[in-house]
Amino acid sequence: VQLQASGGGLVQSGGSLRLSCVASGITSNYYAIGWFRQAPGKEREGVSCISGRDKNTYYADFVKGRFAISRDNAKNTLYLQMNSLKPEDTAVYYCAADRTTWPGVRCGMVVRSEIGRDMGSWGKGTQVTVSS
Repeated sequence: VQLQASGGGLVQSGGSLRLSCVASGITSNYYAIGWFRQAPGKEREGVSCISGRDKNTYYADFVKGRFAISRDNAKNTLYLQMNSLKPEDTAVYYCAADRTTWPGVRCGMVVRSEIGRDMGSWGKGTQVTVSS
């Protein structure tokens, strides 16, 4: 699986950005794919995830109501729409995917930040900077 993220940038507090991640090589529905972020000096944390099996979406508490994850299968692209951005959202954002029999369980672990870096495939990060 290869992942290529893009769409980061500089935005003012309250603004919006949409991240994209082109995913190639995913050939079944038994996968979890989502977004992580890492701010300077902090641990990498899970942000949002989507289950390939049932298309359920999962969010970390700190982004619920502000971010929305989606996937366009025709374009093999994962999106993260980020609204009402805050300075504390500043981080490098990564997309990651993992082949798993239980993608819903895996996604739950992602958004509770119980995964660490234990996902099968990672894309290069894209920087998001939110100014106050």
